[in-house]
Amino acid sequence: MEWNFIWRLCAAGLCGTIIGLDREYRVKDAGFRTHFLVALGSALMMIVSQYGFEELLATHDGLRFDPGRIAAQVVSGIGFIGAGTIILHRQLVRGLTTAASLWATAGIGLAAGAHMYVVAGAATLLTLFGLEALTLFFGGLGRKRTLIVYSSGRREVIDAMFNKLKTSKYTVISYEIEPTRMDGATVYRATLVIRAKGIAEEEEFVNLLRESQDITVERIV
Repeated sequence: MEWNFIWRLCAAGLCGTIIGLDREYRVKDAGFRTHFLVALGSALMMIVSQYGFEELLATHDGLRFDPGRIAAQVVSGIGFIGAGTIILHRQLVRGLTTAASLWATAGIGLAAGAHMYVVAGAATLLTLFGLEALTLFFGGLGRKRTLIVYSSGRREVIDAMFNKLKTSKYTVISYEIEPTRMDGATVYRATLVIRAKGIAEEEEFVNLLRESQDITVERIV
């Protein structure tokens, strides 16, 4: 029986690692180690939930319990880990897909822990399909928002760059300028949230920013 449980844990860990490698390739915060541990832990909770109290039931006649009660807590508990991968800044949201992949990985771990290997394998393939294939075919429909923070000592340079971004292939979602004093001089810092239009390359704005020698790019998220 113990070897059967170990195989379930291994199957869950393998499925989680496969999904995690995709997230690692995409340079996401939750990589293969996190997904491995989520799947492994979920499978362990399922095994304990189903078989951890057999001895107690055998020694107490009439005792009843719900075998899915512990496993059910994984569904709500994984939300704490998923929330840690989500970044919310102004009108910018990052990490929702990775949080969803962790949630799916927890379900795959539960399936493997319940000895449903075919279901766990199929769910792993479908998760990869959602992460990669759907992005390949429909990625242009869901252009991501990008936060850009750049600064310059001249206000006209800041405004000129804003006009380039606004009138080119990008939509400016929000725009804010904050003047600050630095070493006795005034520095203007602009914060923009933009999104590419149509078939425009999402990273073309980098070339626009490089064209100006008077601009310092502080952050791109």
